[in-house]
Amino acid sequence: MAESEGSTDLKEEENNSSTPSEDIVKFKDPLLTGLDRESDDDGMESLDLDASGRSDITVSRSSSLIANFRLDDYQDGELKDLFVFVDNPEKHSGTIETYITFRVSTKTTRSIFDSTDFCVRRRYNDFLWLRQKLEETYQTHLVPPLPEKHSLKRLDRFSADFLRVRQAALQKFLTRLADHPVLSFDKSFQAFLTSKAWEFQAHKKQVSGILTRVTDSLHNMGASYMMKNRPPEFMTMHDYVNTFSDKVAVMDRISSRILKEQTDYLSELNEWGPVYTLWSNSEDQLSSSLLCMSKTIDKCCHALKEVIDSTDDQLTQPLREYILYSECIKAVLRRRDAMQMEYDMIVDELNKKKEEREQVKTSDQTYSIGAFLGKDPEDVKQQKQEKLEQQIHELTCQMEMLNDRSVVANADLKSDMERWHKTKQHDMKEILVSMADQQIVYYEKCLAAWEDAIKSFQITGHKKGETTTEKPKDLPAESAT
Repeated sequence: MAESEGSTDLKEEENNSSTPSEDIVKFKDPLLTGLDRESDDDGMESLDLDASGRSDITVSRSSSLIANFRLDDYQDGELKDLFVFVDNPEKHSGTIETYITFRVSTKTTRSIFDSTDFCVRRRYNDFLWLRQKLEETYQTHLVPPLPEKHSLKRLDRFSADFLRVRQAALQKFLTRLADHPVLSFDKSFQAFLTSKAWEFQAHKKQVSGILTRVTDSLHNMGASYMMKNRPPEFMTMHDYVNTFSDKVAVMDRISSRILKEQTDYLSELNEWGPVYTLWSNSEDQLSSSLLCMSKTIDKCCHALKEVIDSTDDQLTQPLREYILYSECIKAVLRRRDAMQMEYDMIVDELNKKKEEREQVKTSDQTYSIGAFLGKDPEDVKQQKQEKLEQQIHELTCQMEMLNDRSVVANADLKSDMERWHKTKQHDMKEILVSMADQQIVYYEKCLAAWEDAIKSFQITGHKKGETTTEKPKDLPAESAT
């Protein structure tokens, strides 16, 4: 009852969008309460992601999706006119390095594009460049995270399993960008989707230097420590993200431990099944039952492997993405704090200049330095006032500009956070539902396998019982006596 009443209250508060408490309510969460193959390298090798032996989950379906999708579809009430798909990883072996590129296919009806169909090849460093460029250009917009470049779990970055997970993450990254109302119209994003290899390399050279990024990073870190008067709504946002990040990190650690335990259990089952097969070779009477036992264990092994694979794909990887997402939000909040800190510094400086101007107006200039040098005290006073007025005017213009930037930045951050919450709720619901379905399927398969085994045991035992009761009838009379 308490949970249902709480959910009803949340729905009523969300519907009342004009209430003053809207900003606080929206941060609450139920969890917390044609192909371009140009390349400078030879030796391209097409990789089959299905070779990993995964059960049903595959991300190589973008080719079929791109043939079946329809432009101008509606998603969450918004008209979609840009679709991006990532597939077909290829290995490039050069004299200096070996790397993987992915095919990026685009379908669009936007007028800013020269055509409706584009197909290029991009490597991970190109995706990384795109994200850095967007983050520098839109400092208060929430740019989706990229998967980490290296994985401690998958040391072989050329394996089919690693590439399958990487392809899915890159697909999600571009899909989130394509659905963003601001980032999807960026020139760098357009160049990423459409430019040929040599054109894109020329475009990448326009990125700002590392010194600028380091300076901005240090400035943002200082702002996070110096920011004292953060507005309550952003303080609530900051606290929520920290709590959400901690909860997701705990879920990730627990799911990793469960995966390890399930993997160990699967290893034991794989050793257990053959024992019954070997045993059946020396037991004629029990041979069929022992083989049935081994077959049942094999079925359970297969079902458990599907659960392990789906848990990694549908729970572990999405949780890690949202851990990275939380870090992105914290970075945006730090940049927003840096803007606010700069604005506060200008306001403080402006107030000091105004106080100094008032002091000059009321002060006696008889004993000023200018008077000792033979200048007219009134002229000295007038010149100082004019200088202060000029400084006050410049600071006022700068303050107004920073204020406008802060207002726009706050609006951008709020809008992106609202979109992020909607996406998060949809993703979390999808994650939990898929995991629940997978567990149901797993236990149903195991239950069906063991029920079939019991029936087989009973049938075998019944037949043996009939054979045992019939044997005395065939014996001679003297043997029976």
